[in-house]
Amino acid sequence: MSTEGSTRAIVAALAANAGIAVAKFVGFAITGSSSMLAEGVHSVADTSNQGLLLVGQRGAKREADKLHPFGYGRSRYFYSFVVALVIFSLGSLFALYEGVQKIRHSGDHGLDSPMVAVVILLVAIVLESFSFHTARKESKPLKGDASWWRFIRTSRSPELPVVLLEDAGALIGLILALAGVGLTMLTGNAIWDGIGTLSIGVLLGLIAMVLIVEMKSLLIGEGATEEEEAALWAVLPGQGVDRVIHMKTQYLGPEELLVAAKIAVSPSLGAAEIAQIIDEAEGRMRGAVPQSRVIYLEPDIDRGITAS
Repeated sequence: MSTEGSTRAIVAALAANAGIAVAKFVGFAITGSSSMLAEGVHSVADTSNQGLLLVGQRGAKREADKLHPFGYGRSRYFYSFVVALVIFSLGSLFALYEGVQKIRHSGDHGLDSPMVAVVILLVAIVLESFSFHTARKESKPLKGDASWWRFIRTSRSPELPVVLLEDAGALIGLILALAGVGLTMLTGNAIWDGIGTLSIGVLLGLIAMVLIVEMKSLLIGEGATEEEEAALWAVLPGQGVDRVIHMKTQYLGPEELLVAAKIAVSPSLGAAEIAQIIDEAEGRMRGAVPQSRVIYLEPDIDRGITAS
């Protein structure tokens, strides 16, 4: 469900950004607006990013092998991290450079046919709004009652937070570009176009830094969320499991959680009884947290060791 939803959001964003990129470059060729150029490069970067996310999803579907016994699920984290770097390098740094150049040479040349840029930006806002709406719709079942910021910070599915932030950044960037072009039209001073471009660069830089931090954390390996860990601790004791001595978790991919725990059992139990207790405990854990695909339970004699 999560993968299908994120794929729909990615495809919607890819289609919107590809069309918008072409329109923005046409607008730049006609008007000479640096804001339009920065936004065009931004859309090219976003289109490339959606392609990278799809490559990551495809790679994650590869079967586990001897070299990667736990599979290739983290491929999705790797490509999402690459996307964050692309936003920063191709999007933010380019826009910052263009903005500074435009401000320095604002008196050299104004904008030609600025209404063309305004129309293209308004159409782009409509298309980006559609993409953003799709990303929000697909994210809501995973978000639950959490805030959007908490969803971005805690989600173990990387594509939806990436697309959400990309689309939100694209919408704000379009508004900044529209403001820059509009103020240039009103004042006749192209410095506002440069300021709009510079603002887009700062915006993309902030988004990129948030994504780099979050995707790096996922790539290194994050454990279960607080809610998931609490659910596992709640269902594991009982039916032969006296208590949990300790537990460690780690996401092997967005939908595959590794759980390793040492459990205390009665010293009077036989091997067959312990095996049945472990099987039943694994069933309870998967029922409480379906992402618990790989579970290792180590039975130990209950000696009153403090859980940690």
